[in-house]
Order: sequence, then C-alpha cells, then structure tokens
Amino acid sequence: MPYVNIRVAGKLDRQQKEEMCSGVTDVISRVANKPKDAILIFIDEDQHENIAMGGKLLQKPK
Repeated sequence: MPYVNIRVAGKLDRQQKEEMCSGVTDVISRVANKPKDAILIFIDEDQHENIAMGGKLLQKPK
C-alpha cells in the first residue's frame, strides 16, 4: 500500500485537498501500477511560524 504524506505551510480548503489527492493518486496509480483504493494520503497543515527556511521563520502570506 503506497503511503504519501504531504506537508503544507498554512491551510488548504477542502476543494484544494480533494484536487491534490486526486492528482497524486492518479500519478502513483499509473506510475507504480497500484490500485487507487490502495493509496493512502495524509495532509499535514503547519503554521508558517513553525517552519524555517534559510534559518528564518516563514512569514504568513498577506
């Protein structure tokens, strides 16, 4: 069973999550020749201030 963990800074709405999961599932199913119902996806939404890049905390987009 393929397992995918997607981490994003900030929040996604339900439509964005559904579209992302559909696309990722399609690619894994096609490339790895796995049934779509065997692909498990987790989405972690992290606050910008909990992520650093280049030694500096990310700023929340305006």
